[in-house]
Amino acid sequence: MTDTSTDTLTFADFAVRSEIVDALADKGITAPFPIQAETLPIALAGNDIIGQAKTGTGKTLGFGIPALQRVAAPGTEAFDQLPSPGAPQALIVAPTRELAVQVAGDLTAAGSKLSARIATIYGGRDYEPQIKQLSAGVEIVVGTPGRLIDLHRQKHLNLKNVKIVVLDEADEMLDLGFLPDVEKLLSYVPDVRQTMLFSATMPGPVVSMARRFMTKPTHISAADPFDMGVTKKDIRQVVYRAHQMDKDEMIARILQAEGRGRTIIFTRTKRQADKLSDELKTRGFAAGAIHGDLGQGAREQALRAFRNDKVDVLVATDVAARGIDVTDVTHVINYVCPEDDNTYLHRIGRTGRAGQKGTAVTFVDWADMPRWSLINKAVGLEIPEPVETYSSSPHLFADLDIPKGTKGRLPRHQRSKEGLEGEEIEDLGGPGGAQSKGDRGRSGGGDRSKGRGRNNRSGSDKRSPEASSEKAPQAKKNSAEASGSGQRRRRRRRKVSGSEGSD
Repeated sequence: MTDTSTDTLTFADFAVRSEIVDALADKGITAPFPIQAETLPIALAGNDIIGQAKTGTGKTLGFGIPALQRVAAPGTEAFDQLPSPGAPQALIVAPTRELAVQVAGDLTAAGSKLSARIATIYGGRDYEPQIKQLSAGVEIVVGTPGRLIDLHRQKHLNLKNVKIVVLDEADEMLDLGFLPDVEKLLSYVPDVRQTMLFSATMPGPVVSMARRFMTKPTHISAADPFDMGVTKKDIRQVVYRAHQMDKDEMIARILQAEGRGRTIIFTRTKRQADKLSDELKTRGFAAGAIHGDLGQGAREQALRAFRNDKVDVLVATDVAARGIDVTDVTHVINYVCPEDDNTYLHRIGRTGRAGQKGTAVTFVDWADMPRWSLINKAVGLEIPEPVETYSSSPHLFADLDIPKGTKGRLPRHQRSKEGLEGEEIEDLGGPGGAQSKGDRGRSGGGDRSKGRGRNNRSGSDKRSPEASSEKAPQAKKNSAEASGSGQRRRRRRRKVSGSEGSD
């Protein structure tokens, strides 16, 4: 593999169109990262690619620039010569809504000086605006598998003219069970096409799919020559063995560390995310929660507030792990030990992005020590026994630059953020933000109270509609039996009284 040093290279050196180079320069992006420098010459030539790089190293522009450059946009001679002008020419498939929105946003910024039209297609939103956008014509479609398949079945999404297919975060699609849907989408597009697959890790099933649907792909595994570890060197990783009852207090003190900026806290369950977010708010922090039970409007409200610095603490389940691309996230906190090393890597990859520094803090419960042992071995951290730590431990303050005397509540004079109230919930159409037909997997939206407490009438609840419908016939049967027995008793009494009168 050739030297990928990009100290003196710019995007213009890779024959990228001047409009794209200028648009990126307006955003302060001039030099490509290693994965981009490796990818661009091959992708711009129309060859298939399997791209692998750590989370946060710039994979999006690695496929986004070639897609923008190779499609024929309105107003060009090539556009007029297309068999179906306005039909999608590039299809980018992402596993979650948040990632689809982020990718589309990056492409829109890079193509701001071009006339190429980009549509973002995902569930949780009303169908009509997306159908209207497709009918008006688009060159690039970015979407999630469920909604893409639905619109194709309804004849609104024409994939017969697609010449570029990108599968982003393919390992996450595997984890969410989307690979069959992805294979179905690949069967809808022409056999002659360019296919690019990008991911942070490459599990066996993903590699097998690539072999079936790609033509002589070039495997690119780009890395910084000074950062050859499994995790990025820009991320400082700290692991503590913590007590469940003390975690909220520890987090409240960590959030007051010197230099702490935007922070993402990952929880294992939706209930944990809501509970921790509410607790942090009562302690004075500008916090918001994002998880699969929130409607799409509420989820986008939280993400906008986070990006616009109206909240600086986002408590999330893994639904957000692939969709938050904010370059100045300084801290990531794992409220509980992640399920495996891949989840760990993707979570901590939300910080230390685009060459910046970051800190990842992981809490490990006593019961999770065997799981942590496997993660530690897989990523080579050499922390087999995390130190037992409490909110008052001196090393907690020293490790994370927490000022001495810091308590578990944010002082009132430091409470300057607007909070979630600073962003309105957008009306997305549909039945109150409930999960729509095209929503699938972990990114499904729904009513916030779904699956929680007494309000949940499903499953084992004896008052569920199913249980009620089963009880109704039985009640009718019991009533009929009681009525019948009463009639028989009355007939017997009449017979007895009649016989006595005849004597």
